[in-house]
Amino acid sequence: MEFDNTNRGILSKNDKKTEKKHPDFSGSINIDGVEHWISGWKKQSKQGNNFISLSVRPKDPTRQSSQPTNKAKADDFEDFF
Repeated sequence: MEFDNTNRGILSKNDKKTEKKHPDFSGSINIDGVEHWISGWKKQSKQGNNFISLSVRPKDPTRQSSQPTNKAKADDFEDFF
């Protein structure tokens, strides 16, 4: 039996980070059967709460999501660390 990786992924420390703007974490994720790259940056809200900001993009640039994007602000998250 083969493991189903649909809607699963991995995010690990980015050992190749050379500039401040590069993500702190990188990896890949499968979303509804489509493979994506995922990047994460350690951030802190105005209230001092730590969080990870994420970015996801298709591995195949010709495949674009038809889902609307909702950008969250740092203040929308509570400290979970």
